Amino acid sequence: MTDYKTVGTSVPKMDSLALATGREKFVDDYDLGPVLYLALLYSPHAFARIVSLDESEARSLPGVVDIYSYQNVPAVLHTTAGQGYPEPSPYDNVLFDDTVRFVGDRVAMVAAENQATALRALDLIKVDYEVFEPLFDPEKAQEPGAPRIARPDVYAPLPVAYRPEQNVAAEVMIDIGNCEQGFAQADHIEEHVYRTQYASHCALEPHAAAAYYDERGRLVILSTTQVPFHARRIVSMVLGIPIRHIRVIKPRIGGGFGGKQEVFLELLVALCTSRTKRSSKIVLNRGEVFVSSRTRHPMRIRLKTGFKDDGTITALEMDALMNTGAYGSHALTVLSNAGSKVLPLFNKIQNISFLGRSVYTNLPVGGAYRGYGATQSYFGYNQQIDMIARRSGQDVLDYISHWHIKTGETSPIFEVLGEGKEGVSQYIKSAQLGPCLERGAREIGWSAKRGRRIRNGDWVKGVGVAVAMQGSGIPRVDLAAVSMKMNEDGSFNMLMGATDIGTGSDTVLAQIAAEVLHVPVGNMIVLSSDTDLTPFDVGAYASSTTYVSGNAVKRCAEKIRDQILEVAAVLLKSDPGGLELTEAAVRDRSSGRETSYAEICRQALYVADQFQIQAEASYYGTESPPPFIAQFAEVDVDIRTGVLAVREFVSVVDCGQPINPRLAEGQVEGAVVNGLSYALVEEYLFNESGRMTNPTFWDYKIYGVRDLPRLKTIIVSSNEETGPFGAKSVGEIAINGPLPAIANAVFDATGVRLFEAPFTREKVFRRFQEEGLQ
Repeated sequence: MTDYKTVGTSVPKMDSLALATGREKFVDDYDLGPVLYLALLYSPHAFARIVSLDESEARSLPGVVDIYSYQNVPAVLHTTAGQGYPEPSPYDNVLFDDTVRFVGDRVAMVAAENQATALRALDLIKVDYEVFEPLFDPEKAQEPGAPRIARPDVYAPLPVAYRPEQNVAAEVMIDIGNCEQGFAQADHIEEHVYRTQYASHCALEPHAAAAYYDERGRLVILSTTQVPFHARRIVSMVLGIPIRHIRVIKPRIGGGFGGKQEVFLELLVALCTSRTKRSSKIVLNRGEVFVSSRTRHPMRIRLKTGFKDDGTITALEMDALMNTGAYGSHALTVLSNAGSKVLPLFNKIQNISFLGRSVYTNLPVGGAYRGYGATQSYFGYNQQIDMIARRSGQDVLDYISHWHIKTGETSPIFEVLGEGKEGVSQYIKSAQLGPCLERGAREIGWSAKRGRRIRNGDWVKGVGVAVAMQGSGIPRVDLAAVSMKMNEDGSFNMLMGATDIGTGSDTVLAQIAAEVLHVPVGNMIVLSSDTDLTPFDVGAYASSTTYVSGNAVKRCAEKIRDQILEVAAVLLKSDPGGLELTEAAVRDRSSGRETSYAEICRQALYVADQFQIQAEASYYGTESPPPFIAQFAEVDVDIRTGVLAVREFVSVVDCGQPINPRLAEGQVEGAVVNGLSYALVEEYLFNESGRMTNPTFWDYKIYGVRDLPRLKTIIVSSNEETGPFGAKSVGEIAINGPLPAIANAVFDATGVRLFEAPFTREKVFRRFQEEGLQ
């Protein structure tokens, strides 16, 4: 591997000390003077029309400044999905509607001088509803007689399959080869249905937004957003405020995981402030985050695979039904990824069919969530790989090693299936899944534990594996831009739209620039995510930041480097080609003479032929190199009670060249904990009326430190030639393995397959009963 100076080094996050000492500011920390506090009235019904809404008593309450509802807010269709323009999500949302479509849908909003008054005013708003029969079962969404959920005037801004009259928010169909012939050639067929559940992102910081007018009358929005530029565009479109009059700032964020890719609170504070000319603020409570923000889409996947006696897969058919909830945010992209991020992994399959539908129901709204679509799909995919290996008499590690996509290979899926449109043809340039499997097997003790069913009373041990690939941004969609200038002390200001949501991307991107410029990371002064000051970036989603924004940073730094060499050549009376960068200096290779960056900058600014050493650069990706991962679970199963105890979880990942190994490991381990929690305990519970009954951390369990098994994370480096210094993404991929790896380990221990998540003791116990294990 290349001997880098900064890349590959675990430098501390540049905001870590300020975060630890409480000096960094989050949205709710900003003092905007006297502000109006916003509070929302939500629907108690899953599906109803508002017959009347009387706000007179609430308006008369001292301290109430304004009230907003469908009666005084124009119904402008839009999507809340913070995506590229035109968005691949349907325009099926308005700020306030006279029809509510799930328990927790927005009815009205109060702006008051304090929070207590705003909340009290909500109780004084009188609403009469005409209640309709709700639709909760996505399997029934397209049946004759099913109620239409979406408004009559909704539409899709892109030419995609969208049939709201049938409750179809998105549809994807691809066929490669001939599956009918492929199944006819098979010696064996495995066909099963897998179900994954709703889940909350559970970011520690809830969604929040604030707005105010600056000294020149421009609207400034502070937001917990992953997508500040998309937020600005959507606010402009919905409220009719010119983009030039809007500034969006992303302060520090306490976690996003996709949930803050949604643009909905920004619209509310902008509405209030633009009408009242007062600063305003809203911070959701945890119950509101659970119910009325966004969730992971539940999905039902029917997976059918035909294969020969030797394990050759002759056909694969995937039928994915996704519950998008009451609105179609990310309905197409998440659905597409259930195929596009999964099916290329075994690229030798000649016959593939993928049918995906996202359907409306009267339940909470799905959205972007780490692993979006791939997490749901890999649950069944990895189990069927395990089934095929067992039935063909092979160790599943050998089977995967033989059949997975490798360096220099491609898959037809890349070209036919993208996100909201056709995909992009690409060849794999870096794939170390084989070494990942080998290293993980050694760490977990695969040969000593696999198939042994080691017992300790009622407890039986099993081990399982899951593999995955993901992506690095969205090709021919994602764009990032960076600008940089040099200061007299040899430091550099770097302005970028890339959004650090707690991942450490500010630090990672500074390392990339520092590597090009041969300076310490401390010489990079980073400002990110301010639509007035920083260049455009699509934001933090789709594992794009290191690869897409990182390439833009590298290009920009290279332009700065070239200017530095030109000025140094004048100072040293040398040819630029004979110069090299050293530590914050330039040296003449032949004479050994040096000049410092400080001297170079002063020469450019003050001495002769003055100019500012500065540059900008953009990167627009034309491919999305996938990281690869192998994940292993050691699980003890109590066959009497159905209790599962994950004892050890090993993740071995190929993310190219890790820019900051410690931060990369942190991303993997964070995703693993996220995935373990989703696999074992996280679940939305609803009553017969469609109301979530567990919208608190008291009743909605998530994993904490005391719940964790032994975690081992190993990075197997590779060199992705299209990435900045060989880097690929790492932020999402590790969430995909816990569900199937645990399920495969349970089968290894008990011979019982788990088809429905989460694996609570009740569900596992019932499966044991069904299989006669009790």
